[in-house]
Parts: sequence; structure tokens; C-alpha cells
Amino acid sequence: MTKVYPQQRTSSSNYMAYERETYTIWMKSLIFHSNGCTVYDSNGDIVYRVDNYDKKGTPQVNLMDLQGRVLCTIHKRFLGFGSWVVYKCKSDEKAWFQVKRCYKMMIMGKVTWQIMVGTQKYCIQRIKGKTAFRIINIDGDIVANAKQKHSSTGIVLGNDVLTLEVEADVDHSLIMAFVTVFGLICGRM
Repeated sequence: MTKVYPQQRTSSSNYMAYERETYTIWMKSLIFHSNGCTVYDSNGDIVYRVDNYDKKGTPQVNLMDLQGRVLCTIHKRFLGFGSWVVYKCKSDEKAWFQVKRCYKMMIMGKVTWQIMVGTQKYCIQRIKGKTAFRIINIDGDIVANAKQKHSSTGIVLGNDVLTLEVEADVDHSLIMAFVTVFGLICGRM
């Protein structure tokens, strides 16, 4: 059974991990009659959450840590074109990153969203016909991979439970912001 009241992190402001981490994403909010998702680390501790008190598909949501501190705010722009702008909680003036649908890749049969974080580029690629997706950096390296979760006995859990594997030396709050945007794009929150 997972822990609802986890131990405190040693550094709540540092989300950079120096080793690979596996998360469980439950595409449900812990708040009754709310939309969102809850993210557990490999120890079963809650580390991130999104609670959307409005209806699904709202144009703005917040990614928070366990204590409810807002890590970033996600705004939907250009409703028909699928553009998203993300702001860090500390600075609302300048966007942290932007996500846009890549129409060139759609022609080639891949459903892809391009992400610009300063001078760095990432892509979110949906794996066709599945709830799985991966996040790729500009060099083509997979920095995070999400797939439907299997129990320890091999039973496939529902479409709303995912396993997210994040590589080492990556800002996990950035990856979780990508995952949150992807959940909003797919209408899951």
C-alpha cells in the first residue's frame, strides 16, 4: 500500500536527480470531485500533484509538490492550435518553456509536440494506439519514458496508471511539467 504521509525530502527546492528514478503517475486527484494527477516516487511517497478544481480541460493548472507549493503554472494558448506556455512559480514575467504541436511530424505518422526550454529543445512523442509516450532531447536521447503500469505479478493496471522512468541528470520538475502538459493535451486532467 502506498504512503499518504511521506517522509520529508532532504532538499525540497532541488529537483535535479543524479540517478535514474521511476515514478508512478495516477491520473486522478486526491481531492474529492477534482481532476488532476498524483505522482509517487519509487518508495511510494507522493512527490508531485496537480489538482484542478474546475472542469477537465481548463486553460490553466498548477503543478505542485506534496506541500502544495506551486512549482509552475500552465496556460493554454491558441485554443485551435494546441499551444501551451509554462511559467515557473517564482517568475510570472518570462515563460519557462512553451509546447507546440509539430505538424510536420504528424504528416510522417508520428504525433509529436515540440518543447522549447531556453535554447534546449525536447519532443514529446505519443506512441500510437497506446497511453504511452516518451520525452526526447535535441540529441535524440530518451530522457523520460512513460507506459502503462504493470503490477509486480504482471497484471496490467488501468489506463489511468502509468510508470514514468526519468533518466539521471535531468530536472524532474521540468519532466513533470512536460507530463502535466501532455495530460492536458490528451484531456486527462
